Amino acid sequence: MDAAADTARMPEVLEAIATTRAIRRYRLDEPIPEADLAAILFAATRAPTGSNRQSFRFVVLRDSQRAREAKALLGEAFRRGWRAKRTEDGYDRTRPDDTGSADDSPRARMARTMEHFVANFEHIPVVVMPCLIRYRAPNPTEGGSVYPACQNLLLAARALGYGGVLTMWHAPVEDQLRRLLGLPEEVFVAATIPLGRPAGRHGPVRRRPLHELVYEDHWGEPAAWAQEPEGLPAR
Repeated sequence: MDAAADTARMPEVLEAIATTRAIRRYRLDEPIPEADLAAILFAATRAPTGSNRQSFRFVVLRDSQRAREAKALLGEAFRRGWRAKRTEDGYDRTRPDDTGSADDSPRARMARTMEHFVANFEHIPVVVMPCLIRYRAPNPTEGGSVYPACQNLLLAARALGYGGVLTMWHAPVEDQLRRLLGLPEEVFVAATIPLGRPAGRHGPVRRRPLHELVYEDHWGEPAAWAQEPEGLPAR
């Protein structure tokens, strides 16, 4: 593909990036066809890795007996995780002056979404567990060889009409999952990514303005050229 063709396609890529939301509500009765699932995982495996070791692996849970057992473990862990977060982050507040308690507030909507997400976790069509085969002791840079693949996966799901969210609440049941799924000791479980057809929709994500996030030459010095590209959705 020549440079002109690459440039022509770029707005589509940028639009997909700008509209890939974290999806936590799914059409629970709609499975992901294997061809689509293969395409999503193909995109994930095109991501870069250190020294091109390609040491990522993806454990996919669908509807086998073992998958259902793993999803049940994860569902309990996610419900515990949400209960703790709900209390610690103040989602349980009901004071009249608490703006987070309003039914139409972003905070209240998030709470309702999370309640639905964890209550129905076992019924989510597909759960992907991205893993990394360690070849040395754990170190702070190893995520660079697995998390780019996770973002590729989510963008590919978006492109095919699906959605997902990268989560970390598998940790409390990781030992049980390792035994159930036969994960070797040297394998790092990087995340848990539920996938399915969104019950809602994708759309522009809420982010701070670009000029608040990009510095030039010195910390805190805004880059004057850092403005949102024209024609792309932004909120």
